[in-house]
Amino acid sequence: MTHAPYAPFSRRQALKSAGAGFGYLALAGLLGESTHAADKAAPKPLAPKEPHFKAKAKRLIFVHMNGAMSHHDTFDYKPQLVKDNGKPGPGGGTLTASKFKFAQHGQTGSWFSELLPNLAKHADKLTWLRGLHTDTPAHPQAVVQLHTGSANAALTRPSMGAWLLYGLGSENADLPGYVTINPPPNFGGAVNYGSAFLPAHFQGTRINDVGYLPNLKATAANDLQRKQIDLIQNMNRDLAATSGAPDAVDGVIESFELAFKMQGKVPELLDISKEPKKVLEAYGVKDGPGGAFARQCVMARRLSEAGVRFVEICQPGWDHHNNLHKGMIDRCGSVDQPTAALLSDLESRGLLEDTLVLFGSEFGRLPTSQGADGRDHNITGYPMFLTGAGVKKGVTYGATDEYGIKAVEGRMHTNDFHATLLALMGLDHEKLTYKYAGRDFRLTDVKGTVAKEIFA
Repeated sequence: MTHAPYAPFSRRQALKSAGAGFGYLALAGLLGESTHAADKAAPKPLAPKEPHFKAKAKRLIFVHMNGAMSHHDTFDYKPQLVKDNGKPGPGGGTLTASKFKFAQHGQTGSWFSELLPNLAKHADKLTWLRGLHTDTPAHPQAVVQLHTGSANAALTRPSMGAWLLYGLGSENADLPGYVTINPPPNFGGAVNYGSAFLPAHFQGTRINDVGYLPNLKATAANDLQRKQIDLIQNMNRDLAATSGAPDAVDGVIESFELAFKMQGKVPELLDISKEPKKVLEAYGVKDGPGGAFARQCVMARRLSEAGVRFVEICQPGWDHHNNLHKGMIDRCGSVDQPTAALLSDLESRGLLEDTLVLFGSEFGRLPTSQGADGRDHNITGYPMFLTGAGVKKGVTYGATDEYGIKAVEGRMHTNDFHATLLALMGLDHEKLTYKYAGRDFRLTDVKGTVAKEIFA
């Protein structure tokens, strides 16, 4: 029979146990100031990092049209579809041209439907990716793949924003580096802005369109809070240093420090009422649900201007299997003016020089009708656009066939899309890796080709 070796108490353990732990509490209070000073000198995982190579884009705004916007009724005019309206489609169904009028805009002659008159004014600034395709026609898997690179939600992967923060760090130590505004509660939910196996401090911070962030308002004086946090952080670090401590403890430590700093900065930053009246009018800001997307756009500009690395804003409601005509009028009416104003505002402030803006959905829709007034999902060919830092203006990369069904030129899978976005931010997708479960993971898995043709 063997006995466990004698393990004497350490001074720390003795202080914790003696006198109901008050000795340790006193020591922590005495050491709090020096511990806080040491924290400032310690390496910070969210500190700015050098990219793999020089890039113009320092931050990214993703304008996500959740539910699959119909490109046939917005950006992808196909004369052959108009000509063959009512005829059988190549894969079945009845070819159905858009009910909306299209016109060419700008020197590039880009096609826009009448639903998007304000965005059309930016025609010559946009870079079109028209050969996109993905793997699954189901919204949950497609949305998760768009955000994480993997369509398998059961094998949770870090989100695109988390990878960017991991690779580049944050530009502002007092703000989260990754903010998601009104993310969809379904279609993967928090997976779309989570950090998965990356350290927890790289996950996105969720807020709503009125700038509400739970538990941000301080309930105690600043100096008392600092003492409380120092004590808790000491205990957290003790736990993190023990064998078998969960990785999440490191994320908790970072989140406490960031939350303390955010109390003084974030409420003011998200209060868009301080914006001049003419700016709010340009975005179309109004009270209630009808002004939600406009408020998101204003906050996205303010957050980006303050140095937030990645901001995502979301407009749901594009899944038009029926009521397509009225639905498109409503949805386009809610995003056209605010998105155009965001681009103009970024440009007027000089922010487009180092900010990349992405606009698009998880997949597209078919040129054939579904029921009396709808379109079904299409994953084989659909467009998105980019504008801002690092991309050529007024160019098109890729194309779909004569009916807008399949990508036939410049084909870009989701892996290629992610590789290109990372490259525009100065990151090599093959080098941006994290070791987990015995292998090196990356956003693009084992694939991905960069579309350098669109680089400025």
